[in-house]
Amino acid sequence: MALKLRSQMPELEGASTWLNGEVMKTDLVGDKPTLIHFWSISCGLCKEAMPNVNEFRDQYKDKLNVIAVHMPRSEKDLDLDEIKKVAAEHEITQPIFVDDQHKLTDSFENEYVPAYYVFDEEGQLRHFQAGGGGMKMLTKRVNRVLGIKE
Repeated sequence: MALKLRSQMPELEGASTWLNGEVMKTDLVGDKPTLIHFWSISCGLCKEAMPNVNEFRDQYKDKLNVIAVHMPRSEKDLDLDEIKKVAAEHEITQPIFVDDQHKLTDSFENEYVPAYYVFDEEGQLRHFQAGGGGMKMLTKRVNRVLGIKE
């Protein structure tokens, strides 16, 4: 069972490494809303969804923090060079929390890739969704958190 709505954002601790810069929860909360998305190099749906996530990141770059969490699903997913390669191929330029020991995955109680968590600027969870589709719903929820009328 994933984090419950209105839960506080967990601390971003336990990364085996960070790619594209390191971020702390204190950097995010109180500033602007945050989208945290879980993905894995062995996840086809994640790769298919990445252009949408990137478009999202670029469209909202001044209004929304975007953090990627690489959640390994098998031994092969632990290859850091492969993670870097796939991240480059899919233009993942936002900070990537590499969660080899599932520490952040566990604190989010996350079981899915891709999975998307939208937190408001106070760090409260406002939306969760998992799976490949549903960018329309994600856009709606992010717009709501940002106070953008559709």
